[in-house]
Amino acid sequence: MKVTASSLAGSASSHVPTEWVAINWRLVQRNVRAMQHRLTKATQEGDWRRAKALQRWLTHSFSAKALAVKRVTENQGKRTAGVDQQLWDSATQKFAAIAQLKKQGYRPLPLRRVFIPKSNGKMRPLGIPTMRDRAMQALHLLALDPVLETLSDPNSYGFRRNRSTADAMSQIFLQTCRKVSATWVLDADIEGFFDNINHQWLVDNVFIDKSILSKWLKSGVIDRKQLMATTAGTPQGGIISPALANWTLNGLETQLIAHLGAKFGKSKAGKLKVGVVRYADDFVVTSGSKELLETEIRPWIEAFLAVRGLRLSSAKTKLVHIDEGFDFLGWNFRKYSGTLLIKPSKKNMKTFYEKLRKTISENIGAKQENLIRLLNPMLRGWAQYHSPVVAKEAFSTMESLLYWRLRRWAMRRHPKKNDSWIRDRYWRPTESGNRVFAADVVTKNGNKAMKELYSLPGTAILRHTKIKGGYHPYDPQWELYGETLRQERMLKNMSYRREWAKLYLDQRGLCALCGYEMNMETGWHDHHMEYRVAGGSEALGNRVLLHPNCHINVHANDLHVAKPVPV
Repeated sequence: MKVTASSLAGSASSHVPTEWVAINWRLVQRNVRAMQHRLTKATQEGDWRRAKALQRWLTHSFSAKALAVKRVTENQGKRTAGVDQQLWDSATQKFAAIAQLKKQGYRPLPLRRVFIPKSNGKMRPLGIPTMRDRAMQALHLLALDPVLETLSDPNSYGFRRNRSTADAMSQIFLQTCRKVSATWVLDADIEGFFDNINHQWLVDNVFIDKSILSKWLKSGVIDRKQLMATTAGTPQGGIISPALANWTLNGLETQLIAHLGAKFGKSKAGKLKVGVVRYADDFVVTSGSKELLETEIRPWIEAFLAVRGLRLSSAKTKLVHIDEGFDFLGWNFRKYSGTLLIKPSKKNMKTFYEKLRKTISENIGAKQENLIRLLNPMLRGWAQYHSPVVAKEAFSTMESLLYWRLRRWAMRRHPKKNDSWIRDRYWRPTESGNRVFAADVVTKNGNKAMKELYSLPGTAILRHTKIKGGYHPYDPQWELYGETLRQERMLKNMSYRREWAKLYLDQRGLCALCGYEMNMETGWHDHHMEYRVAGGSEALGNRVLLHPNCHINVHANDLHVAKPVPV
């Protein structure tokens, strides 16, 4: 019998499904969402006994367990095994994994240590849990995140839903742009943040099952075939780690403002122009007084961190005047003759150019169209990241550097050809009279077209709309705002493909199969309801957007996807 998407998304069944493909994901997500709404309300009311009971209910539910398994088997790490070398590839393994997510008898295995390069040339250690441990972390994160969001600082932007680096940048702009704004900045850096968080503090303060958390923290790590104990810190690489990191630093903003209000009085404290903007473990503190930052705020922050086993880096933490400028999240913030300008930082530009140079050097023998396919996502992503700031000069500079790098690439391929031949071969004229690095390609319809390199100077500079500080992704009152914000930002990211933007808008940002939201983290695929090999057209009426794994599921199980009705 042919399985259809409608049969998976029909009315709620009174019994638990018996196989992975039969799970009604819309119902699963609705059940988890309803429990998270109730957990949020209990937290807001300070009813911790009810909140704890709701957390236990959520982590024991079939829906939450199924969603946890779905997450770890569909994210980027699904092909990376832990120390047990096990992966959950098949539908049978995924469904069997749901029953493994239980507290009784649970003992996490040690982490597998791997190293990835950092921007400064050093190596960053990651701890890779097993699939089961990842799923357990994802399960308990479903119960922790609503509490965390309720208690989070309003200007904390890292690893939180619908919050981004651009929101942090916009908040710094608001705190420093005017003539009467704060003029001094404490550019802070925490020394070895993830490696030094005090385990006992986490167990005592994080609102999560304490026995489970303690087991994760003490599970150990296998590095070069040797088991090493973990006595402090939370390993980078675990699904729960970002939430634990945010919980550790929550209160840095609200408690600091409360401390200043208690010491100087609320009216005077408001005139001190103190503001905290944090993204994960990176943060800046603004103030109108250098002396206040040195003698009052920095000592308070050091005491706040010390309780958690942390300390500021004496080498990297500095006090700067806004006229001198400072770097944060890849941007440089500086006032020029009283006007605040935010530009891509020199370090960020250097790192990105090195990435381009390496890609081009490693593809000296590649076809021109293949090189363009490699470079375009990199160029578009970098340009979109910097599109809300003053980046036109940086775009032009990078375009010039890239041009000469591509000239060298072409000359190495044809050492006996002159400049004129190379220019005509690789740089095609456009209607405007300019030349672009482009190649002829054959489209899906069999027609010829010109594949152009993405133009950095052609990127539009658009001011970012900052998220509201009080936004809560699990509070029903903010549901419409969050959906609208997410769709606006996704449409901006899809601006280079108007057809995708139209499909996304028609589907209200939801996957046409499972009905769950699509964003930059989940990704999306363009699916033809009548396959092209069967004569299906490229018209929008024959296409829908699906999650990548939903797309695989459609083809693997011969599912029929109906066209969503535009709203």
